[in-house]
Amino acid sequence: MTSTQENDILAAGTRAPDFDLPAGPDQRVSLRSLRGRPVILAFYPADFSPVCGDQMALYNESLEEFAEYDAHIVGVSVDGPWCHLAYAKDRKLKFPLASDFEPKGEVSRAYGVYDEKWGTSKRALFVIDAEGIIRWSYLSPIDENPGAHGILGALDEMKEHAA
Repeated sequence: MTSTQENDILAAGTRAPDFDLPAGPDQRVSLRSLRGRPVILAFYPADFSPVCGDQMALYNESLEEFAEYDAHIVGVSVDGPWCHLAYAKDRKLKFPLASDFEPKGEVSRAYGVYDEKWGTSKRALFVIDAEGIIRWSYLSPIDENPGAHGILGALDEMKEHAA
């Protein structure tokens, strides 16, 4: 995996680093397995935190809109798989939450979104095309829900360029 400096979020045009992470106690999710369709990666600091809860709930409500682009969303944080399982069940989430727990923050570091001070993922979004190239990335202020507008705009732009 490539490494980046702090505050050096991977930019559009960069090949997205592959990963293979637990998405629950007996499930795994890898970027490689999602190739062939757009992927949205939503890095967030922690399960059960207020802003993260609102953000993940919004993406859960947006799944039909994402499906119009054949896009798959994966949430990523450094919380463990059991915590993700409880969080997804509590919030009724219908998309995978990948556990970047051990080695802690390895994937977050590869994408340039690991917060060394707090030991968590920063709040960041990536839209990756079907070939695995990042087409849009955004580092959000930690205390703000970045919403879905940027994601949908990036998906629109990808669709226009494909037509």
